[in-house]
Parts: sequence; structure tokens; C-alpha cells
Amino acid sequence: MSLLRSGSLAEAPYAYAASVPGGSRLLFMAGACPLRPDGSTAGAGDRGEQARVCLDNLVQALDDAGAELTDVVSTRVLVVAETRADLVAVWDVVSERFGAHDVPSTLVGVSLLGYPDQLVEIEAVAAVAD
Repeated sequence: MSLLRSGSLAEAPYAYAASVPGGSRLLFMAGACPLRPDGSTAGAGDRGEQARVCLDNLVQALDDAGAELTDVVSTRVLVVAETRADLVAVWDVVSERFGAHDVPSTLVGVSLLGYPDQLVEIEAVAAVAD
């Protein structure tokens, strides 16, 4: 997989596209939620903590599917947000966790997510060479 940059578009803290080698197995991950193993929601009221738990759960789900965070080719980050700062707080956690593997991402403010007290959900697509 390779991350593709654009010299023609505005500079962004992520790649504009990802290219997946032929023969790769694509994994469309369910949205990672900030749930503890007992099903309760972690970090009520704390978007940053919820983002960390979502990423931990995403890494576990990827591992269970035979993949790693570096196999992710794109993400969609959903945040119950009232201000742009709410979005940035979550993005900072996501960006730090992905580090140099800054895959194409979409950051979206939403009004509500599915679990009680849930403020963050992270969807991902990964590609694993077979």
C-alpha cells in the first residue's frame, strides 16, 4: 500500500489517497466504539479518552482479522460535536496514534451516535496482502 500526496491541493495532515496492491484482501471494519469489554461506554463526556478507546478497539479488531494499524488505507472519524474544537480534540488523538501512517481520513461532526454517552466512532478500511 502506498499513501499518495498532492502538490496541487491544500496541504493537509493526511494523505489524499491510498493505493492498494492487486491481490490484497480488503477489510471493511465496523465502526470502532468506545466500549469496554463489559459493553459499557468508556470515557463519558471525554472525547479524547473515547478516541483512545476506539483506537484500542480498532487495533484489536484488526488483529483479530489478521491486520495491523499500518494496513489501514482510510478512516472516517465521527464525533458528536458542538464546536470545531471538539473535532480537533479527537483528530489530535487519531493523528498521534497513526503517526507517519497518515491515511486519507474524513472527520465528521454528528448529532448523535448509537450507544449511551458515546461521543466518538472510528470506521476504517484496511488492505492485507495475501
